[in-house]
Amino acid sequence: MTHSITQPLSGYRVLDLSRILAGPYCTMMLGDQGADVIKVERPGAGDDTRLWGPPFVGGESAYYLCCNRNKRSILVDLRSPAGIDLILDLARVSDVLVHNFTPGLMDEFGLGYERLHELNPRLVYASISAYGQDGPYRDRPGYDMVLSAVGGLMHITGEADGPPTKVGVAITDVLTGVHAAGAISSALLFRERTGRGQHLDISLLDVQVSALANIASNYLVADQEAQRWGTAHASIVPYQVFQAQDRPIAIAVANPKQWTNFCRALGQDGWEQDQRFATNELRVENREVFLAELGQLLKTKTCDAWLELLIPAAVPAGPVNDMQHLFSDPQVHHRNMVETVQHPAIGPLKMVGLPIKASESPGSVRLAPPMLGEHTDEVLREVLGCTDERVESLRSDGAIG
Repeated sequence: MTHSITQPLSGYRVLDLSRILAGPYCTMMLGDQGADVIKVERPGAGDDTRLWGPPFVGGESAYYLCCNRNKRSILVDLRSPAGIDLILDLARVSDVLVHNFTPGLMDEFGLGYERLHELNPRLVYASISAYGQDGPYRDRPGYDMVLSAVGGLMHITGEADGPPTKVGVAITDVLTGVHAAGAISSALLFRERTGRGQHLDISLLDVQVSALANIASNYLVADQEAQRWGTAHASIVPYQVFQAQDRPIAIAVANPKQWTNFCRALGQDGWEQDQRFATNELRVENREVFLAELGQLLKTKTCDAWLELLIPAAVPAGPVNDMQHLFSDPQVHHRNMVETVQHPAIGPLKMVGLPIKASESPGSVRLAPPMLGEHTDEVLREVLGCTDERVESLRSDGAIG
């Protein structure tokens, strides 16, 4: 399989035994940067997300399609000794292995880090799990929603007088995938300098705790317990979503210059002099009074009318877009955040574009998300040099789909 030399991970092979979102999101990012990602799936079933719908298109779930481009799918039965041998053979010629089986299961398969490190000392072996490879919660299963609860995110998400709420996307999974891709890239750089591979232990809980940022710092440094603020901010006012005449508008005023510009754009110069509102600290202290005044004012014009005043004044503000408005936004189009790739069953398939714009080594969407087992024969012949007879023997033995 050929790759453009401009892509930073061109020539690296990733053996992907992961499924659902965190692992596949990680390996998609590696594939976007040119890596040859071989997605290993269960015969007859494949990645769990292939069934997560509706919506489906061309027999594929939209969920599966979102995080599996730039990969080749092969079907290998890990319950088969011959299937395990195939994975061992692929691990010998791979640079990276990614899995998200529960801790200990890869050892039971005979595919644990120690064995594969002995087989291929240069292999970067990434284990993604709910709670990590050790500790009292090691053996607990977990999905994004549960880990967002355990990891503190759900506690701080939702309206102040409402119950804990999950974020609208599986953000703990996505962040774990991003961290994993970064860690793998760093480990490959380390390998280039030392010749040594290593084991990366990446857990959703660890990632979620690290992502609490200032909220965690408030507690660790000042013993300040977190609370829910809806779209508002504990330390900045105004910094939240308001209801305009027709639809919601998000406004963020985070420094004195923006405050001055905000007041003047809205024709409220008196707020600058009002000793209840003159500084951010005062506005935080008098939050309810100020927000009541501002809220009433914002309801008198449309969202677009306010934006026409706020944007030229350099006040950060924007509409609360639904998907229709988001994907018709001129900035989103200008930044190529929607790309189209040809899919064998669907035809032209729209996908979210790459978020990083690199001047010398841009990634690309080269391959559509693979159909189940689409590349089994191709990979076995190309990567392992299997003959037609060998492939058919493996298939008749049930080692491959």
